[in-house]
Amino acid sequence: MTYERIIEILSGNLYHTCFTYEEARITNFVASDLMSDVLVLEDEEFLLITSLSSEQAVRTADIVGARGILLVNGKKPQPGMVTLAKELNKTLITTSQRMFRVCALLGRELDKEGLL
Repeated sequence: MTYERIIEILSGNLYHTCFTYEEARITNFVASDLMSDVLVLEDEEFLLITSLSSEQAVRTADIVGARGILLVNGKKPQPGMVTLAKELNKTLITTSQRMFRVCALLGRELDKEGLL
C-alpha cells in the first residue's frame, strides 16, 4: 500500500514526506500509544499508528525502523514532532479517524492487496 492510498482511505493530512515517499510500500502497521510496547518489536518498515503527538513517537519510530507515523483521533503534531520527523526522514500523516477504525480500514485494504 502506498502513502497516497493511506491518505486517500483515511482523508488524512500530510505534514512531512520521507525521501522514499513516492516508492515506499507499506505492508504492515503497528498501533499503540505505549512506545515501550513498540520498542520490543522486531518488524521493520511498518507504519506506526498512534495518538501520541510528541517527539517521543518519532524517536521511537526511528529506533525500531518504522517508515513513518500516522497520528489518529484528530491529534495535531507538536511543532517539535514535525521538526524531528524532518530531521529523521519520517513521513508524518494525521487523520481525524479513531484508532480502531483506522486499523479496520487499513487492514481491509491490506487484505484486498493480498498482504494479509
